[in-house]
Amino acid sequence: MPVLVITGTGTEVGKTVTTAAVAAAALSAGHSVAVLKAAQTGVQPDERGDADEVARLAGAVTAAELARYPEPLAPGTAARRAGMAPVHPQEVADRAAELATVHDLVLVEGAGGLLVRFDAAGGTLADAARMLDAPVLIVAPAGLGTLNATELTARELRRHGLEPAGVVIGSWPQHPGLADRCNVSDLPEVAAAPLLGAVPAGAGSLAPTGFRSQAPGWLAPRLNGTWDGEAFQKREGA
Repeated sequence: MPVLVITGTGTEVGKTVTTAAVAAAALSAGHSVAVLKAAQTGVQPDERGDADEVARLAGAVTAAELARYPEPLAPGTAARRAGMAPVHPQEVADRAAELATVHDLVLVEGAGGLLVRFDAAGGTLADAARMLDAPVLIVAPAGLGTLNATELTARELRRHGLEPAGVVIGSWPQHPGLADRCNVSDLPEVAAAPLLGAVPAGAGSLAPTGFRSQAPGWLAPRLNGTWDGEAFQKREGA
């Protein structure tokens, strides 16, 4: 798995922190890691972007981004409003493939959900993943509404000829409600893909040393972690 594409079912679902956890777990397993942010929006030139945040939390990763736009909008819209060149899926695929020649693992983090448009032609992260023939990890929220969004994302991946690598819950609450606990069983069913982890709510606020030491425990062995999904389901599920 030299390239892993990471998408969310929407915005603010814990995608960047999950990307950092995957990077930290891979680093702890002795792998070299690069993180590519396809398009960064809502960030000024002198501000830290998502790839920088992954590096801060995870450690010695190569952090790269293709473009950044000042307004917090879909990349295609943000590029148009800023009068800047958009990012195209082929550029994402080419840069990820280049990084993969010198790293064991390249994590490509999208912007928002799978079908957020990069350019006027309607290019998306799904197109870049198809060009790379890369697996796609779905980051989903824990609570109400997640089943529909997760199933739609998984279906769209398959429509593009891609198989979801699995689902990670991007922010598992300290005190889960009934819907959260039921979704532990329902998420892998609706996605027809395994549940590969649950990142605790607030994990991004941990000190980097604590984040790095704990991250493998949030992710399944397929993601270089030690998380036991069966035990988690017995403990947290409904």
